[in-house]
Amino acid sequence: MVIRIGIVGVGKIARDQHIPVLDASPDFDLVTAASRHGRIEHGVTHTTIEEMLAAEKIDAVSLCQPPQVRFEAARLAIAAGKHVFLEKPPGATLSEVDLLHALARDKGVTLFASWHSRYAAGVEAARAWLAGKTLRSVHIEWKEDVRHWHPGQAWIWEAGGMGVFDPGINALSIATAILPGFFLTHGVLEIPTNRASPIAADLHFTDAAGTPIRAEFDWRQTGPQTWDIKVETDAGTLVLSKGGSELRIDGVEHRLAPEAEYRGLYDRFAALIAAGESDVDVAPLRHVADAYLRGERRQVEAFED
Repeated sequence: MVIRIGIVGVGKIARDQHIPVLDASPDFDLVTAASRHGRIEHGVTHTTIEEMLAAEKIDAVSLCQPPQVRFEAARLAIAAGKHVFLEKPPGATLSEVDLLHALARDKGVTLFASWHSRYAAGVEAARAWLAGKTLRSVHIEWKEDVRHWHPGQAWIWEAGGMGVFDPGINALSIATAILPGFFLTHGVLEIPTNRASPIAADLHFTDAAGTPIRAEFDWRQTGPQTWDIKVETDAGTLVLSKGGSELRIDGVEHRLAPEAEYRGLYDRFAALIAAGESDVDVAPLRHVADAYLRGERRQVEAFED
């Protein structure tokens, strides 16, 4: 059965990723949307999710608006008996995501907290290779130019918008998929004097075996962008680069499938709906919360887009 779905928030991520994948999906039929500004080409675009839910016969909702306002939209969709796909991060706080999970369970609908970087071509191969090996060190570098990737998006700098953790959480979603459990020991968050959220973070973690794990996030990088994870083990060195789309082990590049992160997400969402299950892993978001709890805050010079 084809799943009739509506999108809430027709912005950059919806246009770049969600809509093309849904248009090509054998499992979903994108029939409507709700957005204050953007529109979909086929079907009615409503102004609010309330209007969309009242007017349209749909089975599922994909929420692509900023995390600060996502809880209420998800609550309304779950109450209406719709399956819900949450863009990353799944919410502005851990507690609201936990509550949504409970509401979905009580209503008997699927809730999917998506982490698109986990579906990068090299991630599963990296996880399989690392299994059973002794880790010696991990170094994560996630550095990009916010002016390029988030032009004019003021919400991302506001409280709950996560700042540099918006891309950094992609690195954490991969790390939590391929590494044993780890936790923050100390960190530094650099916050511009004219912003509420960090522009950079230097985080130090460890695991039960005492492995040093460092993550450096920065939004001020110009030129080539850096999305790399390097893992030193007793059996060699693994490097995931370009956000997980390239994999090298001891310098040898491994052949990988073409990029299909969002196709993988929607395949997973369809499978969860068919099985009557939910997938609400908040491990990456928990590490962000820990960084705010334990990290040292340092003010840096004002940043202008």
